[in-house]
Amino acid sequence: MHHRPDFDATPYIQRRQRLAASLPPGSVALIPTARECIRNRDSHFPYRHDSYFYYLSGFTEPDALLVLHADGQSLLLCQPKDLEREIWDGYRLGPEAAISTLGVDEADSIEQLDARLPALLENKSAIYYPFATHAGLAAQVERWLERVRARARYGAQVPTAQHDLCELLDEMRLVKDAHEIATIGRACQISAQAHIRAMQCSARLLAAGADAREYHLEAELLHSFRHHGAQGPAYSSIVAAGSNACVLHYRASDAPLRPGELVLIDAGCELDGYASDITRTFPANGRFSGAQRALYELVLASEEAAIAAARPGARFTDPHDAAVRVLTQGMLDLGLLDAQRVGSLDDAIEQRAYFQFYMHRTGHWMGMDVHDCGSYNEPSERGQLHERRDALSGELIRERPSRILRPGMVLTIEPGIYVRPAPGVPEAFHHIGIRIEDDALITAEGNTLLTRDAPVQPDEIEALMRA
Repeated sequence: MHHRPDFDATPYIQRRQRLAASLPPGSVALIPTARECIRNRDSHFPYRHDSYFYYLSGFTEPDALLVLHADGQSLLLCQPKDLEREIWDGYRLGPEAAISTLGVDEADSIEQLDARLPALLENKSAIYYPFATHAGLAAQVERWLERVRARARYGAQVPTAQHDLCELLDEMRLVKDAHEIATIGRACQISAQAHIRAMQCSARLLAAGADAREYHLEAELLHSFRHHGAQGPAYSSIVAAGSNACVLHYRASDAPLRPGELVLIDAGCELDGYASDITRTFPANGRFSGAQRALYELVLASEEAAIAAARPGARFTDPHDAAVRVLTQGMLDLGLLDAQRVGSLDDAIEQRAYFQFYMHRTGHWMGMDVHDCGSYNEPSERGQLHERRDALSGELIRERPSRILRPGMVLTIEPGIYVRPAPGVPEAFHHIGIRIEDDALITAEGNTLLTRDAPVQPDEIEALMRA
């Protein structure tokens, strides 16, 4: 990737400088990338770099490690140039070109890792590295420290503290910079086009009386992602026809698309290391039935309430609470919940009566990882604890104050409703699953939805599918 003439190292250099400035004097940070994974015999899973490593380097090759000192000096250990291996596995940047291309101060072969690391850790006060994200890394650090300790009689000081680098990097990654916002925005546009293409394909196949299955729509998504330059899906695409939509993590399979049933698609591409995440629910043949539209309009109203609640100064939990209020009131109005049994709207929310039909949160952070890093608790209020008993499970839950939303954060907003057959549930709604999901960038004024090129209004969806 890095012989790309358009690669700009500036954002990565700036992030390394910011991270170094937050490290205590005399400390050092180690950031490895992901390993290649064997799928079976001679084949590997498609390689995906480590997000933390990429965030600081922009480098996508396997077998690499970044060393960052508190004074800002950086060393990249990467695969050496090897013309024979490159015939088989493709171009390698190599240490020499890494300095000019990536803007690191020094580079060396990854084969020098065990030789160089003990000397780099000697006389440092503390080591920072990502905890619990790389199997075997902690043991590797211990081995290097053993070698430092062996030199104690020659005056070598051993670092006395190890810290989780995730905490510092998660805070940085939670607020997106301009380079990230632009990339996420492009990923969202590509994904929105893919959803439009899938809706139209569904209508076209059914109108022609052709065999139409979930995998046909998945194929449209994948084609659209790649056609517009994304590297692939950011997560396994959910294409759920009919009652499959009531399975939250359903994977696109071979179920038929049937007129009169809904199709739920939750799919987004990954572009240059950044995710997008969109869900749309539409009638397979392009026409909502009465019961489908009633539930759809309820979910859409709950999404609009959640969107209105996503603004700077609000809490991360505010959009969820807003969506739950609208959904629960709708469940009472439509007879999914019996007011005689669950009481008032506030009672129903308090008792989590809605959980039968809505059992997930209304959103999550999004960035390089589709479920991105970043604490959901407000760091400035970490000491405050609130204990409560959960109405359904009876377990004691210890809650800390929810994160305050700030400009530059990106989160998904994705309420839904999933109606499985059960006593007292009106039959017209059985097997209907609906989710509507958009990606929101928090701005100074409120938020910007990055995914609305894919329509959500039922009339617009019907018009698009007629076209």
